[in-house]
Amino acid sequence: MNPDSRVKDGNCGEKAAKGAKAMIITGLARSKWMGIAIVCGALASCAAGPQAPSPKPPVTGTPSPTPETGPIVYKSSGHAAMDAWRDDFSARAMAAGHDRAIVKSMLENISPITMWLGSADTVQTQTAPSDQAEFAKPIWDYLATPLGNTRITQGQQKLSSTRTTLDAIEAAYGVDRSALLAIWGMETNFGGFIGRDDAANALANMAVEGRRRNLAESELYALMKILKDGDARRGDLIAGWAGAMGQTQFMPSTYVAHAVDFDGDGRKDVWKSEADALASAANYLARSGYMKGQPWGIEVLTPEGFDFSLADGSERRMATWVAAGLSPIRGGAFETGGADFAELWLPAGASGPKFLLFKNFNVFKTYNRADSYALAVGLSGDLIIGKGGPVAAWPKHLAPLTVAEVRDLQDGLNALGYDAGTADGIAGRRTKTALQNFQKARGFLADGYPTKEMLAAVRSGTPAIN
Repeated sequence: MNPDSRVKDGNCGEKAAKGAKAMIITGLARSKWMGIAIVCGALASCAAGPQAPSPKPPVTGTPSPTPETGPIVYKSSGHAAMDAWRDDFSARAMAAGHDRAIVKSMLENISPITMWLGSADTVQTQTAPSDQAEFAKPIWDYLATPLGNTRITQGQQKLSSTRTTLDAIEAAYGVDRSALLAIWGMETNFGGFIGRDDAANALANMAVEGRRRNLAESELYALMKILKDGDARRGDLIAGWAGAMGQTQFMPSTYVAHAVDFDGDGRKDVWKSEADALASAANYLARSGYMKGQPWGIEVLTPEGFDFSLADGSERRMATWVAAGLSPIRGGAFETGGADFAELWLPAGASGPKFLLFKNFNVFKTYNRADSYALAVGLSGDLIIGKGGPVAAWPKHLAPLTVAEVRDLQDGLNALGYDAGTADGIAGRRTKTALQNFQKARGFLADGYPTKEMLAAVRSGTPAIN
C-alpha cells in the first residue's frame, strides 16, 4: 500500500463500506466473499490506527575537529635564535587578534638565509647601507646600467607594448609614463626579475637579525592582512631579499595602502599583472605628491663666478635662479609646468652636471631615499620617452673617497665643529652641507663635494679665513 493512502481519521467503517459497494456496482468484485474480505481488511487497517514511519538510520561521518588552542608548535628551523623569535612573535600576533591559521602558514616553514643569519645560534653582520651601490659607487658608475642602451631600449619597447594601459593609468592617476617606466626598469628590469624569496621568510630573517626588527614585524603583520583580505594567496608572496614584492617592488605595508586591481580580475596582482603593478605604482606616486607635467629636474648652466654655496639644499623661486644667472643647458627658457620653486643640486660638485630639482624628484625618493636613485629614475625616464641625458661630462678624473675615507671626513668635520652627523661612510646631504660650510670658512670653492683634496684639508685643520 502506498503510505500516502493510509486512513488517518475515525470514519474508517463508512469509507470501507462505500468502497465495497462501489466494487459491486461496477462489477469489479467477483463475489460477495471477496467484497466482505476487502471490507474487513479495510476495517482492520482502520482499527490499527496510523502507522509510525520507519525509523531513520543513524547519521554517520567524521565529527568536526576541535579547534587548536594554545601556542603553535613548530618544527625547528635549525636556528636557535630564529626558533625563539618565532615562538615569541607568533604568540604576540595571535594575542593581537591575527588568525591562527594565517600566522601558522606564514611562519611554519621559515628558515635561515645566509646573508641574514650565521650559524645555528648567531646572526650575520648584515651589509651596511654604505656598501649599497647607490651610496658606494661613484654616481657615474651607478648610472651606467639604468642609462645604458639595453635598459633604455627595453623601456622603449615597453612604452610601445603597454601604450594603451599607460594611457589609462595616466588618465586615472595623473602620473607621467616616463616615471612609471623608469621605476619599473629600476626595480625589476621591467618585471624580468621580481625576486626569488618568500616574503614572510625574508622578513622573518630581517627580524631575527635584529637591527630593523620593528620594521620587519610591522611588515609581517601587513602580509597577514593581505592574506586575510584575500588580495593574494600564500604562494603568491614572492619577494626580494628585503621583502619587497612584485614588478614594482612594494613592501607589504605599501601594498596594503596603495595596491590596486586595475585589470578588474578581482585580485591586486603586482606579481603577474603589468596593469596592476604599474597602476599601483602610479597610485603610490600620486598619493606621495607627484605633479603631472612638471619636470623632476632640469640640467643647468651656471655663469662665471657663480656662488656655489647657493647649492645648499634650499628651495628658491625660479625668478631667483634666473636672476642668479642660471639657464637650461639645452637652451631656451625654463619650462616647469607651473612649478615655481626648485633647489640647485651638484651631484658631482661644481665640475660636473648641475640640476635644478623640483618636487617630483623628492617623490621619486619615496621609493628609495638615495639622491642617486632618484636621479637615475629621472634621467632614464627622460631617455625612454626620447629626451636627452646629461649634457655636461662627469668629472671622472676626481677619484671618489672610499667609505672609510668618508668616515674620516665626517669625523674631522665634526671635530672642527661642522655637524656632519653620524660617521656612517655615506656622503649625504648633511655631510655635504657641513663640508660646504667648512669650504666657505676656509676660502675654497663651496660646492660640498668630498674629494681627497678636501679630506686632506679637513685632516690638517686648515685655519679659517678671518
